[in-house]
Amino acid sequence: MTRLGDSVQRASELLAQDLSSDINVERLLEETGARRYLDLSDLPAKEQAELIGARSVELLPSVDKLAERIEERAAQGKGLHIKLGIDPTAADVHLGHAVPVIVLSRFQRMGHDVTLIIGDFTAKIGDPSGRTAERPPLTDEDIARNLSGYQEQVRPFFDFEKVRFARNSEWLAPVTLPDLLGLLAQVPVSALLQREDFRNRLSEGSGLTMSELLYPVAQALDSVELACDVELGGVDQLLNLQMGRRVMEVHGQQPQLVVTMPLVEGTDGSGAKMSKSKGNYVGLGSAPDEVFGKIMSIPDRLMVPYLRAWTEWTDAEIDQATARIEAGSLHPMDLKKVLAGEVVAALHGVQAAMAARAHFVAQFSKKSFSDLETLPVVDVTEHGEEGVAAVLTKVLEFTPSASAARRIAKQNGLRLIIERSGEKQQAVVVSEAEALRPLAEVAREAVSSGGGTADAVYLKAGRKVAELRGL
Repeated sequence: MTRLGDSVQRASELLAQDLSSDINVERLLEETGARRYLDLSDLPAKEQAELIGARSVELLPSVDKLAERIEERAAQGKGLHIKLGIDPTAADVHLGHAVPVIVLSRFQRMGHDVTLIIGDFTAKIGDPSGRTAERPPLTDEDIARNLSGYQEQVRPFFDFEKVRFARNSEWLAPVTLPDLLGLLAQVPVSALLQREDFRNRLSEGSGLTMSELLYPVAQALDSVELACDVELGGVDQLLNLQMGRRVMEVHGQQPQLVVTMPLVEGTDGSGAKMSKSKGNYVGLGSAPDEVFGKIMSIPDRLMVPYLRAWTEWTDAEIDQATARIEAGSLHPMDLKKVLAGEVVAALHGVQAAMAARAHFVAQFSKKSFSDLETLPVVDVTEHGEEGVAAVLTKVLEFTPSASAARRIAKQNGLRLIIERSGEKQQAVVVSEAEALRPLAEVAREAVSSGGGTADAVYLKAGRKVAELRGL
């Protein structure tokens, strides 16, 4: 069995245990956290390719082709040459920027060679990917300032001692006009204008500059210069990366394989990608308590994408945890606290993660909804005979329909919160079936299950809360 296989077996045993236990969670964080430094060079080529493919949106031409390239290079006594380009557009880095770096680290630990391209030349053009307007080009001063903090912030996810850095101004600045025109003569305009963002901007009458059209070609020349085997990038970079394949063929080179990473949704659950401008991000330089709290604020549906993006869990381990939730043997809140611990542990270490976990639990146990100034109120004497879903829809207007309320219940997002003097809040999950039963019956059963009396009872659907009175 490989080193990774041994770790997976140990983690699987921990995932089967009580994940509300601090001891079990700490052991799990130590086990999965150690994988960030685990030597993966003993994995066969097929398993290496599958491990990369499992975390990519696109792997072109295919996972099998990646395995073949790994075997081809191994026969030559070397590893793959992997490239990731970094355009230094901002000084601060958030978790979204870490996604490709984490996969790059896996390549590195498999024994492959990694080059980070500092896009000091292309940054002055401005990557147009996904933009609705022209982006102002950066100056040399902007680039220097933004680069200064990047390496330190990303260091928890990547070993910079085993990487080559290169600035693409070294080979792009000397390109002559005849050379450029000769290359462009072999690149169809249709290959540039097939981009949806370009078409949308043109149809809306927005500006589109020649420099933006040339950006993918300039990025492709990076791959030609380095003779790359693989290039990584966000899924919004797909057409740029494919241009790299085309231009490498023009130069008589074996075209690179393309691996694209997901653009992870932000913490607010709005559907927008993680972004500083939207405030839905987790900064890599944030304090442990802040990181933990932000992860705990995400909707339950983001737990799996976040586990895939920022942890070293395998798909089998993620499936094991979600199966336990579906079976009712693991509460989503407990899994979310493990996820938050994983992220904090990656940035600050396991002990900091456990301290942040303890701080969060202490805050949560003291929290009382009665401290909030205004909450909607449901009079159970008036609406108690109505179904829970109907109350959420018709009385509180928390959900647009009864079926929407049932979906929240199915995701374990519908709960009754019971407060008693001197005790920690009791949270009782309302199942999908119970969401159709009369509110009064469901609430009274929940109260009696914990002792028969309560100082206050609240109905919570997602993040929305209402007080129940008249029980």
